[in-house]
Amino acid sequence: MLNFPKTTEFGRRIPKQKFYEHLDVTPELRRMFVDQVKLITWQNKLSAQTMNLATGQTVTEIEVFRLRLQGQEIDPSVLRLMDKQIPYHILFLLERDGGEGKLWISYKEASQAGSNAFQLRQAYHTDWMPLDDLTLELHALDMDGLYESIVRQIARDAIAAPAAESLKEAVEQTREKEKLQRQIEQLKAKMKKEKQLGKQMELRREIRRLEEVNSNDNLQTICNT
Repeated sequence: MLNFPKTTEFGRRIPKQKFYEHLDVTPELRRMFVDQVKLITWQNKLSAQTMNLATGQTVTEIEVFRLRLQGQEIDPSVLRLMDKQIPYHILFLLERDGGEGKLWISYKEASQAGSNAFQLRQAYHTDWMPLDDLTLELHALDMDGLYESIVRQIARDAIAAPAAESLKEAVEQTREKEKLQRQIEQLKAKMKKEKQLGKQMELRREIRRLEEVNSNDNLQTICNT
């Protein structure tokens, strides 16, 4: 499984209610948290000191939370609730019965509202696999580089944006591609229901235009405008 350095080990159990007892959360979200999460352990603390790396400009620590699940899946809103409350970058190690695990990380940025506020931009995760097969390369010069490396390893092809010069640009291109793809699917569904030939042709032209824009070659221009 993940072989983080001994110096990063933290191993502190955290009661589930700590993440929702003082928040105005919906009964549904509270119920999902209770029903889907069995145990939360603050497993590791990755920092410049514990990893023997240079400090980062945007990333100070990466906290590793190990979640033992009650069932086979967890709703992403539960993970987002936890991620939003913690003013550090978070790596989730999800574990379910059968000895399988999944890595889940959200690309988050410091908000303009203050140094302790973060905005969640995009979430990435691995497939479920045997825990022993979950690995990460932890080679980096500083904490910023370590965080970028972890996100890219987990996301893999999900942020394959060769034109991007930074992780932030790669994430923004991914978000734009997903947005355009949703628009394309909506237009295709609308075209199937449309009975007038003229409007069908108009919708088809718009679909082709969006499909062309959704290529990697054109997304860089969109994200920079």
